[in-house]
Amino acid sequence: MTSLIEPGMRVRHPDRPDWGIGQVQSVVGDRVTVNFEHAGKLLINAALVALETVPEEEG
Repeated sequence: MTSLIEPGMRVRHPDRPDWGIGQVQSVVGDRVTVNFEHAGKLLINAALVALETVPEEEG
């Protein structure tokens, strides 16, 4: 899954829509650091959470 996620991409957490759209800061293995609009910078375990990519026109 993380092979599809790259720094700079915009993503959404499927179970936490209240966090808003986040921008991927870094990807190291299954560890993805994302800076979310309403939750700040968080470390996501991509082995447990399938982040959804957000199309550019939606941002």
